[in-house]
Amino acid sequence: MKSASVLLAIACLLSAVKAQWLETTVPLPDSSWPWAFCYSPPNNCVYVTTDYPSVVVIDGATNLVVATVHGAGGGAICYNPAANKVYATAYEDSTVDVIDAATNSRVASVPCGDGPTALCCNPARNKVFCANSLSDDVTVIDGATDTVVTTTPVGSGPFALCYNADHDKVYCANASDTTVTVMLGDGVVVATVVVGESPRALCYDSVLDKVYCASADRTVSVIDGSSDVVLATIPIDGEPAAICFASTENKVYTANMGGVEIDSTVTVIDCSVDTVVATVTVARGPRALCYNATNNKIYCASRDWGVVTVIDCATDSVVATIAVGASPNDVVWNPVQNRVYVANSYNPTVSVLRDSMPGAVEENPEPQAAGSKPAATVVRGLPAGAVVFDAMGRRVVNPRTGVYFVREEPQAESHKPQVVRKVVVQR
Repeated sequence: MKSASVLLAIACLLSAVKAQWLETTVPLPDSSWPWAFCYSPPNNCVYVTTDYPSVVVIDGATNLVVATVHGAGGGAICYNPAANKVYATAYEDSTVDVIDAATNSRVASVPCGDGPTALCCNPARNKVFCANSLSDDVTVIDGATDTVVTTTPVGSGPFALCYNADHDKVYCANASDTTVTVMLGDGVVVATVVVGESPRALCYDSVLDKVYCASADRTVSVIDGSSDVVLATIPIDGEPAAICFASTENKVYTANMGGVEIDSTVTVIDCSVDTVVATVTVARGPRALCYNATNNKIYCASRDWGVVTVIDCATDSVVATIAVGASPNDVVWNPVQNRVYVANSYNPTVSVLRDSMPGAVEENPEPQAAGSKPAATVVRGLPAGAVVFDAMGRRVVNPRTGVYFVREEPQAESHKPQVVRKVVVQR
């Protein structure tokens, strides 16, 4: 293996019992309170909107704030891989701010409808869709020119969006009525689907080509991705605030936050039969969900108790409950470092959670202070006998510049377990 300059950033001590932990807490500039996330794979950065308003950029490798785009966003946010840009809504200004992810600078501010509330990207068409809750329409933005292509009237109070890649469709949940509007990739409406009362969250099952819509009347409607016909209406345990698809087990999870009465459950739906197979008790006020595909786990943020509950998707059991900041509002997964970021909406911090690599034991060090850079050792060349693999567990023979994991085999006479360390290879 060719010699490389390797930065060994040693993570936290794991045990076989607890494989998830709070790695660090990132303080945000300007004492701004975070709201929503997106992740950019090319530069391995997490983008978070704040109340300042601003968009703060966190480096996924170091957990350091590397840029702050002042005056941008404040609400929903999404990443457009076709243009390598980040889009963030400014609710009061009725605009969508555009950030070049290569330079982390604002390059445009696009006028949209009143009350922009949700965003989603159609990467096949290089289009961004913005749901405007006060003007009852969806603005379609061209990702190449950052101009409005069309404005599509939808139902009352559009609140959530999701993209169906198999059929080049975008779905819009209209929270002030009982419908989901279905649009083609150019914004043309092709169907209006009747669902439960006050639909508020959507997700797409890419395995079976179905869209799941969670509504305030404690139901989940299942929509066929091809015909846009409702296949089933599933009663659930509580009033949902979020919904998430777990691809490995082909399940859908709903975070039941409740309305007047606060709920504290996550409902699990088996997508192969569209029935509830489990109801998981979590901390009070579950608000946001994300799926970790590497470890096959769901992370559920509960606003009332300031914790994140980690659910094993194979068993639908709670494997960890991690204290974070006040009133966590959103969560996002970084697949490179296998980290989950938590937006603590009532204090100016982002909590960073780590999960172990499957079959690995990471070792040592002292917990890092908030905002500090992890301790590191620089060596020449990789350790003798080291086995290198990427974040998906694939063996790498000659690693290029990037982030990897190195497994060091113990000496034959040693009783120590295998040790896996995160490495940043720099040519």
